[in-house]
Amino acid sequence: MCLPQNHREAFFSESPKNSPFSQALDHMLDELGGVVSNLTPEMAETLIKELEAAPRIFGYGAGRSGYILRGFCMRLMHLGFDVFFVGETITPRIRPRDLLLVMSGSGETAHTADMVRRANGAGARTLVLTAQADSIIGREAQVVLTIPGTTKLTLEKEPDSIQCPGSLFEQAAFLFLETVVLMLFKRRLGHDHEKMLSRHTDLE
Repeated sequence: MCLPQNHREAFFSESPKNSPFSQALDHMLDELGGVVSNLTPEMAETLIKELEAAPRIFGYGAGRSGYILRGFCMRLMHLGFDVFFVGETITPRIRPRDLLLVMSGSGETAHTADMVRRANGAGARTLVLTAQADSIIGREAQVVLTIPGTTKLTLEKEPDSIQCPGSLFEQAAFLFLETVVLMLFKRRLGHDHEKMLSRHTDLE
């Protein structure tokens, strides 16, 4: 589809401060700032410790959480980790000392909870990113990293938000995981883009 040439400047013009777009973006950033201020270096180091100790890493999440975790697993592969995503046909059997990393805002997603139970039964490590530590998955997982935010449950104790249920948790989780990626990029590859790109797919 070709864009009309005489309207292309609209895509690059500054958005008025009182426009609905600017107001929505400012509100989202304000909400997100309040959530990420509760994230700590200890949370990042806990995740990194579990990742580096695991012979293999398995990721799993449903819905939007799953897409975010897929992106994180992709970066782990770029960084040299042996990583899989549960549900893919090439995912092998999980073994003792492997790590199952799951993400669920509510902590109540039934099949995610079942994956955690199975991994525990196989002797693997289990870690969950969730907004609700006191949940089914929060109680089943061996390690719980709590990222405050809204969930599909819209509980009274959740932060106030004008966004869709779950969005605030998902945004904060994405930024937390991207921060961990940046820390690992420095530690493992020394910020060397060529080393990372050497593991990037060329079949695209």
